[in-house]
Amino acid sequence: MRKYVFSVTVVLVLLLLFVKTSKGKMIASHVKGITTNMISTADYINAEGDSISTRVTVPSGYKRVQYESGSFQEYLRNYQLKPYGSKIINYDDSEYFAQDWHDAILEVPVPKNGLQQCADALMRIRSEYLWKEDRKDEIGFNFTSGHYCSWKKYAEGYRPKISGNNVTFHKTASPNHSKFGFYKYLNLIYTYAGTLSMYHELPKVSVADINIGDMLVKPGSPGHIEIIVDEIVNEQGDKMYLLAQGNTPAQSVCLLKNFDDTSISPWYRFDKNEPVYTPSYYFDEAKFIRFK
Repeated sequence: MRKYVFSVTVVLVLLLLFVKTSKGKMIASHVKGITTNMISTADYINAEGDSISTRVTVPSGYKRVQYESGSFQEYLRNYQLKPYGSKIINYDDSEYFAQDWHDAILEVPVPKNGLQQCADALMRIRSEYLWKEDRKDEIGFNFTSGHYCSWKKYAEGYRPKISGNNVTFHKTASPNHSKFGFYKYLNLIYTYAGTLSMYHELPKVSVADINIGDMLVKPGSPGHIEIIVDEIVNEQGDKMYLLAQGNTPAQSVCLLKNFDDTSISPWYRFDKNEPVYTPSYYFDEAKFIRFK
């Protein structure tokens, strides 16, 4: 009886989609999402986990790829999470319209100024890691104009003078190496850097060589960018990954579900020259970049 009801339900859904749309691609997309969600039984979420590595469990036959203690990879894998069920909140404290896209919310504060969007959130995470590891002199990013702006020079009092694509730096402020000054610096970076500047500045990585910390990117204005926050491998060398993102409008950084293959969600597989479907964005090619 249950199988009969399930079959009738699927048929009714297909008929409804056929009536409401005449585009074959749209039908295929909706049907794929609906039927896959219906038959998927895998559950790799531990609601009690308070970090990425404890929230998401590993499928049978896989194990987590090991990285050096203190590395950026381990920092991301063990990133702290808000309690299970937490919502995606926009910078103005409103709830984001899509609350079914994520399996976790990372403990990344969202400034009320609305500047910390997709690329900015990842630059913040990277910068906070370097700050924590006392590698502050490595904190710096290119503006979209191509001019490099470092935390070191900003802390010494240097500020940019911007006229179109022409940028010069002048010592116009008193030295300030405080954490408060650091976040003011990041607000400057959020204003003048982004997905496009990161794509042009950072090294490109082939799909075969990606690891935790590498970023899936579609360069553009606007474009989009997401970051790998965990990595697993089986005995055959097949790998899967977790993705997290900030977004526009500025909002909570979240761990994404995999609607394209719910049988492994939230894990993802990537293939060279193949598109990547994530809940909020379609990447027509798996392009990755890496922080220096």
